[in-house]
Amino acid sequence: MAFVIAAPCIADYSCVEACPVDCISPGPDDPGFDKAEQLFIDPQNCIDCGVCVDVCPVDAVYEADLLPPKWAHYEQINAQYFEELS
Repeated sequence: MAFVIAAPCIADYSCVEACPVDCISPGPDDPGFDKAEQLFIDPQNCIDCGVCVDVCPVDAVYEADLLPPKWAHYEQINAQYFEELS
């Protein structure tokens, strides 16, 4: 089960730096990095290690099946971000 970044994200990039498989975007080399207000986890590449959960200063990262109901739609938002990059 992949992790998902939800609405409280403040794009401080702690998770980008900590991710061992580089599945969180946008990263420093990605277009829009400087203007990003929200980060996204690629569900196809996430290895479910949970490092992103531990470093998030605002508790915006959840296991997909544990997303609060008000943020359940962020599972699709995260996946769609990577679909649009393809």
